[in-house]
Order: sequence, then C-alpha cells, then structure tokens
Amino acid sequence: MDGGTQDLVVDRIYHGSRQGNAADDPLPALIGVSGGGGFRYIGDRTALDRLHLIALKSNFNDPDWPDRLDHETGRFTYYGDNKKPGKQILDTPRGGNRILPHLFAGRHDPAVTNRFPVILLFGWTGEYRDVRFLGLAVPGAPSLGPDDDLVAIWRTGGKNERFQNYKAEFTVLDVSVISQDWLTDVCNGDAATSMHAPRPWLEWLESRKYQPLAAPHSLETRTREQQMPDNKDGTTILEAVHDRFKENSHGFEACALEIARLMMPDIADAELTRPWRDGGRDAVGEYRIGIEKSSILVEFALEAKCYDPAGKGVGVKELSRLISRLRHRQFGILVTTSYLASQAYSELKEDGHPVVMICGADIVQLLREKIGSVGQIKKWLAGFE
Repeated sequence: MDGGTQDLVVDRIYHGSRQGNAADDPLPALIGVSGGGGFRYIGDRTALDRLHLIALKSNFNDPDWPDRLDHETGRFTYYGDNKKPGKQILDTPRGGNRILPHLFAGRHDPAVTNRFPVILLFGWTGEYRDVRFLGLAVPGAPSLGPDDDLVAIWRTGGKNERFQNYKAEFTVLDVSVISQDWLTDVCNGDAATSMHAPRPWLEWLESRKYQPLAAPHSLETRTREQQMPDNKDGTTILEAVHDRFKENSHGFEACALEIARLMMPDIADAELTRPWRDGGRDAVGEYRIGIEKSSILVEFALEAKCYDPAGKGVGVKELSRLISRLRHRQFGILVTTSYLASQAYSELKEDGHPVVMICGADIVQLLREKIGSVGQIKKWLAGFE
C-alpha cells in the first residue's frame, strides 16, 4: 500500500507535507493511488472486474462544475473531467470519463454481484493539499434509474464552443471507518471476499440495497450566513439576479417561478397573478405528487422578494402576508435573493407553516446546477421581461 498505515475515518483530515509542490499530496501514501488530479484509480480502467479502487477528489470550488455532497441524504453529485472545449466526452487526460460509464453500467447489471471497484471520496480542505475523507460511495441512488444517475450534459465555453461532460450521482454509504486491512485486500483484488469488507458495501454489491450515510441537520432553522452564498462566485451570481430585476419586480416574479420549477420539477400548471390583484401571492399553481394516473395535485401560492443581498432580509410582516393568503390544503413558496430573518424563520418552523423557503444560497446552487456558468446564467436571466 505504498506506506499506508492509517484507517480512513469519515470527516477526518489527512495531511500531506508542506513543500509547496505535488509531493504534498497525501493520497499516494494513504491509499496507494497516483499523485495529482481529481480522478485516480488502481487496476485496469478498461474492465470493471479488473478495476480495484477509485479515488474521487473534489475541490468543491469550481463555479461551472459544482460538485456537491448533500449530508442530509448522503447524495454526492460529481462532474466528470472533460471541463474544457475541444475534446470529446471520453477524451480526458486521466480517463475518468471512460471509467464512469463502466461504473454505472455495472450498477444496473444484475450479473455484477461478486466484484466491483471500491470508490472513496475526498474533499480538499483549502490548506496545502490536505484532504478530508468524505466516505465510501457507490454509483446511483435509490430513486434514480438508468436514465438519471449518469447523464451527459452540454456546456458552452468562453468562445461559444459546445462540449459535453458527465454528471454522475453517487450515494455515500453508512460506513464510518475504512480499515487499512480492507484496503490492502481491495488492492489485491479481494474486496468482496475480504473478511474486513463493510456490510453496507457487501449488501449493495449483492442486492443493490442502499444504506446512505444520512446526517440530518440538528437545527431546523438556518442562520443568515447559511442562507447566503459562502464564496465570491456565488455572491457574483446572486448580485447578477438582483441587478437584473431590482427595478422590475414583475420580471423577478416570473424568474422566481422558474427558479421554483428548478427546485421542484413536478410543478404542473402555474401562472403569475396580475400585479394589481395578487392578494399577497405573486403566482399560483399546482404541484403533482405521484406519477401519471396515481398522482394528485396540491395547490400552492408563491411570493417573490427581490431584496438586496447585502441588505435586510425578509421579515415577519412579509412572511405573515404570504401565510395569511394560503387557503386550506395549500402550501407556500417564498423566493428571495436575500434571506429569511431569524425571528421570521423561528416562527415559520415553530408554528409548522407549510412554506418552502428558497433563499439566496438556494438560488445560487440551483442556477449553477441547472443552468451552468455565470455567462449562461446571465443569458438565462435576460430572457425574462
């Protein structure tokens, strides 16, 4: 294992050296993979049964390719390594985009039950090349089918060159510690037969049963900081939304409805209310629960607040206005480029009002994931009158 002696513990930080170069990378000594890059592996990448281990490392700081780990559900969204125009989707330096189709084909192949590569997730800490171990992952998720877990998406480069990359969905399993004994067996091709193999991974391998490492937040309310972007790129996106609509409230209402659709794609019919007759509701519509003839429609009302991200948040008065307009069996959606003030947020949760809150950080995340780069987002925003 090239000197690896430590177990891997979820959320533990593993330090490298401090030379200021590639030698600082701790992963080669820790798990025996090569240095550098976000996609590394041990074994033969052309054959799933001869591919032993994959290490995925994300910096989580690329605004155009927003890898994301949802701690509440254990879902990990990972973008492939074809991130610049001029190459085909499989033509990547480390071959990561050639491996991804093998992984997800294997996930849906009922014959693949005795051998599968171990996938380890790591995140950059921001210090030198130190990494945080994020967990043991498997491709897909319980709610995703073969058309949903690995998708080729289009992006446009700075000179309007179109190119494709993969968006892959993984699930982090409920395994808190990966022993070095198992990693040694993994690298020898004995992952599934090892006495050290974690039970959740074996159960997934045998029956595709997912046991996600789900960690719900202990606090139901979010602070102002948690509701707003935590980096410069996110702030730039949110400011672009506010600048586009700060003098056009009706345009923001149309945009807010589409943002709600990005978060809740099962919104069915919806329409904006007339500006002079909104009654505290900027849009009304129906949300579909279930599928086809088994589904039901639940009515909702939407309120949009295009507030300065650097200014005040949405207070009790504005929230109460929306809640008071909700009819029996309706729920509300509040979309704001700002945040929900602490008192209003507390009252919302304590009283159990059925209101979906889409704040500044949510808007940024949705636009990054569903629309794309800052340039693509600005073009999308320009489409609203």
